[in-house]
Amino acid sequence: MDASDYPAIADRFGAVVDSVNDWDAPTPVPEWRARDIVDHLTTWLPGLLGSCGVEIPMGTLDDPVGSWRTQDAALRSLLADRGGETITHEFLGTKSIAEIVAQVYLGDVFMHTWDLARSAGVDDGLDPAVCEEMVTGMEQMEDMLRNSGHYGPRFPGDPGPDPVRRLMAFVGRDPNWSNRA
Repeated sequence: MDASDYPAIADRFGAVVDSVNDWDAPTPVPEWRARDIVDHLTTWLPGLLGSCGVEIPMGTLDDPVGSWRTQDAALRSLLADRGGETITHEFLGTKSIAEIVAQVYLGDVFMHTWDLARSAGVDDGLDPAVCEEMVTGMEQMEDMLRNSGHYGPRFPGDPGPDPVRRLMAFVGRDPNWSNRA
């Protein structure tokens, strides 16, 4: 994935955001409710970019729809206007804004689309080819990813051959999870 993929990934996530009827509904991440997914995505990226002197609005837990729409518009503008600008992050090194967004944010939005869609009971619309590419790449660096603390253990059991299910199991989700509320 690269920054040119952001509009399609953000559009899909935005469509799921617009489908949520209960922002307090459970999610496949046991400690999160639906609103927490959007809060996660709209708070950590502004913090990361802010540490490099690049400001985008931070979301709020109380307004998931507004938080997503505000950040999405700001990020689209940032990528269009300054995506090629080089910044330095203490752990990511010196890269363009577009490269940093692609490296650390796109996959997060993509995978959390599944979480929010499952919570809302709607289709995630994830591209199986992208899921296959992601899980294959992640499996090659599994030890590093697990040791980073960003991923818990793989979900036990065989998720089967479906790439979406394999990706979700890799990141610790129960591929069969649904909102039974």
